[in-house]
Amino acid sequence: MLHFQRWKLILVFAVVLFGFIFALPNLFPASTLRGLPTWVPHQQVNLGLDLQGGAHLLYQIDEKELIDDWLGNIRSDVRDTLRRARIGYTDLVQNNAGRSASLKIREPGDMDKALAELKKLAVPIGSDVFGGFSGTDLEVSRSGSDGITLTVTEAGLTERINSAIEASIETIRRRVDAFGTTEPSIQREGRARILVQVPGVSDVERLKNLIGETGKLEFKLVDHTADAAAVAASKQIPPGDELVYSADDPPIPYVLKDQVMVSGENLVDAQPGFDQRTGEPVVTFRFDAAGAKRFGRVTQENVGLPFAIVLDNKVISAPVIREPILGGTGQISGNFTVQEANDLSVLLRSGALPAKLTVIEERTVGASLGADSIESGKKAAIVGLLLVVAFMFAAYGLFGLFANLALVVNIALIFAVLSLMGATLTLPGIAGIVLVIGIAVDANVLINERIREEIRSGKSPIAAVDAGYSRALTTIIDSNVTTLIAVLVLFWLGSGPVRGFAVTLTVGILASMFTAVTVTRMMVAYWLRWARPKFVPI
Repeated sequence: MLHFQRWKLILVFAVVLFGFIFALPNLFPASTLRGLPTWVPHQQVNLGLDLQGGAHLLYQIDEKELIDDWLGNIRSDVRDTLRRARIGYTDLVQNNAGRSASLKIREPGDMDKALAELKKLAVPIGSDVFGGFSGTDLEVSRSGSDGITLTVTEAGLTERINSAIEASIETIRRRVDAFGTTEPSIQREGRARILVQVPGVSDVERLKNLIGETGKLEFKLVDHTADAAAVAASKQIPPGDELVYSADDPPIPYVLKDQVMVSGENLVDAQPGFDQRTGEPVVTFRFDAAGAKRFGRVTQENVGLPFAIVLDNKVISAPVIREPILGGTGQISGNFTVQEANDLSVLLRSGALPAKLTVIEERTVGASLGADSIESGKKAAIVGLLLVVAFMFAAYGLFGLFANLALVVNIALIFAVLSLMGATLTLPGIAGIVLVIGIAVDANVLINERIREEIRSGKSPIAAVDAGYSRALTTIIDSNVTTLIAVLVLFWLGSGPVRGFAVTLTVGILASMFTAVTVTRMMVAYWLRWARPKFVPI
């Protein structure tokens, strides 16, 4: 029946009102909305990279550095393991090209024990169909009569790369968030690549520097007995030391102890500030309990000696420890500008990247190009809307007018839902909206043609309209469900712009099923009650 119960009428009005209220902010610039009261909806649809302009960066993770660091950790673990087991060894070296570390056992009688102990370093990875582990990340084998080789397995390397990619994505996200941009897209591409798309960013070089810096912070003692200039000239580095240069121009050489006294892993906070004595920009930092205890012990034992602060293998500063620092806090100074101090604090807060990232593809979309895309999208949507409105009115008269009003509600609902979802609208998304404009009236075409058939069969206006809506409903649901299945597959298998198109189309189809059936039916029902026509003008 065409009669609407009161609660259904209230529900339909509430949904329509919701659509217009939450779609309305998209008609005004953000600056205007900021001046309105807080109870007024402020959510707007975010514009994607192709509409707003911004940076498109594709990064490649440095697998070689990842393997080098891993093999270095393996060597350290081997030393600790054999020392605890009281097993003598010699010639502990790593072969980066062969992805392995090897050593020799002094006493032949210790070989079996050493193999058993070192095999404990292999970590189980993966899972088989029975819920067990499918392999390990290390293969420990005997080489010759007195040698042992630890080789990184392919499965172990893949697992390590996966872990590094996931950690890198989270670190990049924390760094990009410091720019205050909306809806950055950070996702994995292939085996060892990360795609970063940041709409609305203007300083692309600063963004690249902030993302690309590894952010590995280390505190090391300076070897005050070595002449840094002489070591740099001769390249003869004392055992247990390393030669590191500063970030100055020209760089200044430092001879540091290779042992890391405290690392950035123990940092819990870093904030930009100003030195109280000089007024220069600095970065203040704070360690966790373990880091504060270690930092306090190191500074207490080395009062009067220089202590280097190293970031990504470059010395930022090397101050002299004048007194023990027992509070777990300190500051880093290095002739920073305010922006450099702010960026460094972001790097330290976000944590270090597990490996170096290299830009292998860079594209910048200008704001003017994005504005052109928006203008083209607007024109396409308006032209499409006008053509559909004209056709529906010409073909179905008053019932076409009802369908056109429902189409306006449909568009409002699309923007309302996208705004509340915080979705990003891209050029394919605009194409999805234009497509929805055409799809949305399909249901009304089916209903109106069905009503015409019922009128030809001799039914009264009310009976014809009621039968038209009732009998067309199953066909409408079937056609929209099949379209939704195809769109959901697009969302599942697609990425980036394809997903944006799928989201827009999904919201539009669901909205059209509501507006084409429920909203137009309510309009027709009240028109029939008010006009009581002798015939249906369709």
